[in-house]
Amino acid sequence: MKKNRLLSNAEIASFCRQTAMIIKAGITPAEGMEILKHDTLNKEGKELLEQISLSCKKGNPFFLALSDTGLFPDYVIKLVALGEESGNTDDVLISLAEHYEREEDISESIKSAVTYPLIMIVMMFIVIIVLIIKVLPIFQQVFVQLGTQMSPLASSLLSLGNTLSRYSLVITLVFFILIAGMVILYKIPAGRVRLKHFLTRFPLTSNFYEKVAAGRFASGMYLAFTSGMDTYKSLDMIADIVENDDMYAKIESCKNELKKDSDLPEALAKSKIFSNLYSRMVSVGFRSGSIDLVMKQIADNYDEETKKQLNHIISIIEPTLVIILSLIVGLILMSVLLPLMGIMSSIG
Repeated sequence: MKKNRLLSNAEIASFCRQTAMIIKAGITPAEGMEILKHDTLNKEGKELLEQISLSCKKGNPFFLALSDTGLFPDYVIKLVALGEESGNTDDVLISLAEHYEREEDISESIKSAVTYPLIMIVMMFIVIIVLIIKVLPIFQQVFVQLGTQMSPLASSLLSLGNTLSRYSLVITLVFFILIAGMVILYKIPAGRVRLKHFLTRFPLTSNFYEKVAAGRFASGMYLAFTSGMDTYKSLDMIADIVENDDMYAKIESCKNELKKDSDLPEALAKSKIFSNLYSRMVSVGFRSGSIDLVMKQIADNYDEETKKQLNHIISIIEPTLVIILSLIVGLILMSVLLPLMGIMSSIG
């Protein structure tokens, strides 16, 4: 296969859910991949399923067949391996599907939240540039005919507009280069890491990303518990998927607490991974033997909280951009309209 990238969250979720149904029906992974291959229209998807099927037919375990493709995260492969060892591969795959569906929902929500403000900002600049380049020169002609001058602010803006108009080709080229650079930077893993690092520190989004990281941690722990993985190994794996430096440090602190013979609820509470309420829920679940269900509930709660937090951020950004745009446009227009109104009133 020519693809080098890992499968997307949506692709992994779809694969895991369909494979779970097949295994639950008593069909072997090799036969199941053949069934899925006939229903797949995508060429690369067919190649992937064919590769997995051939590997399984050679006698390789399912997790090893997934690993050989190079398209699945280590997290998926390790959990599927544990599922095969414990005989509950279908349950593990369903849990993985739910986990990556949640990840896809978060990613899509973030993209939607970012897209609208970016469109607003671009439109704001376009409106301002049109006012400066096209509208102000018309007012200048009116002022010249009336034998007076524009206000200092309007004159400065007009001078800026003339400069922009003179170098419009260069400015447009630079603008598109910057846009292309940002897109390329986002496509590069290192660029995405820097962007996420900035957003986790930015005051308006830091709390949101803290909740996302906590939700990922809870979801990962639920997956680990349902697959039968031991706690310490689970923490090692989850540290790689939270994508948050602060959460990574908290997980390391939790591991250190476990080394000091603290139980899991105590270690989680001391490392402050969850809020006090959720820490108490973990303690109750640990004592009652239902900690996996508690972790799932916490993950679902954090999912709801992140959606509310995202809506709150959008509710702040949208009116703020509208207000800024209105003020700038109003300032430009008033800088020429007020002097013009004064002249017209004196003539009258």
